[in-house]
Amino acid sequence: MSPETFPHDSKAGLAAILSRIEAARKVAIKPAPATSLIAVSKTHDEGAIVPVLEAGHRIFGENRVQEAKAKWPALRARYDGIELHLIGPLQSNKAREAVELFDAIHSLDRAKLADALKEECERAGKTPLLFVQVNTGEESQKAGVAPKDVEGFVRYCRETAALPVAGLMCIPPADEPPAPHFALLAKIAKENGLSLLSMGMSADFETAIKFGATHVRVGSAIFGERTKPSP
Repeated sequence: MSPETFPHDSKAGLAAILSRIEAARKVAIKPAPATSLIAVSKTHDEGAIVPVLEAGHRIFGENRVQEAKAKWPALRARYDGIELHLIGPLQSNKAREAVELFDAIHSLDRAKLADALKEECERAGKTPLLFVQVNTGEESQKAGVAPKDVEGFVRYCRETAALPVAGLMCIPPADEPPAPHFALLAKIAKENGLSLLSMGMSADFETAIKFGATHVRVGSAIFGERTKPSP
């Protein structure tokens, strides 16, 4: 059997990333008080997730409501204390399911979605931790609020939709150095009195930690490359 046919060791991947997070925090000039690792389990099945749960990790991220709905209720019945974060785009018509299923939503980016979340939070009697997604590179194909519009949108969420926004999230352009984008996000968060920064993925989370990331979203470095359908 060739080496690449062995299943990826997600428990070892978790341990390696936690070690790298701790090392990055030690050398950062002013890291956040704490940096939470969101293990991004999108496209990965129970076989990859359970070893990470068995190792004691409880914070996971998913990109899609429907995929999370299919995977996580059964796992939550078996493991206490799971904290589930929605890190992908959210359609307004999925707001009810998202509020019911997720403990945090990182992709709040428009008034229509804010209004839908307000209604569903009131209905459910609970509010997930909310991050506004900022399109720091102002890329036309990417979701998120433009940097210049963040102040007004945060005010809308807080005052009109009565949503307690806690932080900001960004995904830097793939073809640019991430550091300026992380610095910009931290600056905007400070200007708006927001303490949480969701930034940094498998390739750049150590840089994000230097700029004060409170949440890093790491998938492939823990779980291996996502499963691809057979031809």
